[in-house]
Amino acid sequence: MDELIINIVDTLGVVGIAILMALENVFPPMPSEAVMGAAALAIHHGRMDFWPVLIAGTTGTVVGNFFWYWIGHKWGYERLQPFIDRWGHILTVEWEDVEQASQFFRRHGHWVVLGLRTTPFMRTLISLPAGLTHMNFWKFTLFTTIGAAAWNAILILGTKWLIERFPNSENIVSWILVGIVVFAVVAYVWRYLTWKPRAQR
Repeated sequence: MDELIINIVDTLGVVGIAILMALENVFPPMPSEAVMGAAALAIHHGRMDFWPVLIAGTTGTVVGNFFWYWIGHKWGYERLQPFIDRWGHILTVEWEDVEQASQFFRRHGHWVVLGLRTTPFMRTLISLPAGLTHMNFWKFTLFTTIGAAAWNAILILGTKWLIERFPNSENIVSWILVGIVVFAVVAYVWRYLTWKPRAQR
């Protein structure tokens, strides 16, 4: 399994990694943990280099976050709410979720963009209130880039450490990465099929 994953990543190249990381921030389920973990396997086997992968992954992440920032910045509350009300079921979110994220953003300030980019929680959703509140574009880009680079580096180096710390563990790590993708897909499909607005729960 590890050789299959390495071959896939090697075929995709850094451009493919950047595209996958951008998609991860636009539409679920494309977990960054699996993408960066797979790239770490390729780096461990000498098929890729750390810095090009980190730069590509971070670039893709930033571009993906631009999408939601732009939506919030250009559409504003009046145009965004009808869109969420109509299509939010696809993303399994409703307007109340956006309002809560916006309140969290206003309460804690712009630094939450940097902080949440280095965690698995609200990493993508926080870009929407950043746009809605018209956070300075260059400040948003800087904070997103720093946070995304830190998170991606943690994923790459963490996976490499596991492989090097436990010899012959590449196949186990590969199955874990596959499991992450399968879990993300199943979780999204289940949430989509069972999702209801709070008023109907």
